[in-house]
Amino acid sequence: MFYLTEQFFSIQGEGKYAGVPSYFLRTGGCNLSCPGFGATYEVDGEVRYGCDTYFAVDSAYARQWSRVDDSTVLMEKLQQEFEIIGYKPDVVITGGEPLMYYNDKTFYTIVNWLIEEGIRITFETNGTIEIDFDKFPAYKNCVFALSIKLANSGEPASKRIVPQALKNLQNYSKETFLKFTIDKNLVETTAIDEINEIRKILPRLEVFCMPVGESRDTIWKNDRAVFEFCMKHNFRYSDRLHIRVFDTTQGV
Repeated sequence: MFYLTEQFFSIQGEGKYAGVPSYFLRTGGCNLSCPGFGATYEVDGEVRYGCDTYFAVDSAYARQWSRVDDSTVLMEKLQQEFEIIGYKPDVVITGGEPLMYYNDKTFYTIVNWLIEEGIRITFETNGTIEIDFDKFPAYKNCVFALSIKLANSGEPASKRIVPQALKNLQNYSKETFLKFTIDKNLVETTAIDEINEIRKILPRLEVFCMPVGESRDTIWKNDRAVFEFCMKHNFRYSDRLHIRVFDTTQGV
């Protein structure tokens, strides 16, 4: 059993496959809260701070999530969606933190079915969950976008950086790349030192950097600094196309 907060067809807006038509499955729940990202929202009159997908992270929203305990129902739904689309698009499994469910029977059955259908799966993950690739070999055929959190997330390094989990993803998956969410302040302070420390663990991976922001306005405050940071350090700049177009992170 696992939880979905939403599912929809859109364009991948971030990272290596930005611009690729993709079907999104967003899971509910996360093992990090990232209060430093500063997205503000209100729960029962209380103002809270967190990541830009707080609706998929904060358990206060759990009553809005859909429980998935029958893989057949979701697979049939996806098959219908693909028939309407007219082809089998990439599938992006995001969150929250989707790998919290990696060993769940229902979740794994769906992942395995998508692989058998010849669909490229990208997991958007914070890289803190250690996968047993021998016991769950379907994950060897998946792409992992590692959105490892930096100091600006507000999480302690011991919680957001798990070396063995990261090494396993680099060594056993089909493809893995690094995707950092940074802002102007981090660019001017510790970003390069933090990224270089992570690259000591994952020396073979491409680095993508994108600006912090849950809205166009927030992105515009950070994008130029991140753009120039990538030029200086030979990293790849990743915009956030869905936010540029729709001004939101939800359902797009």
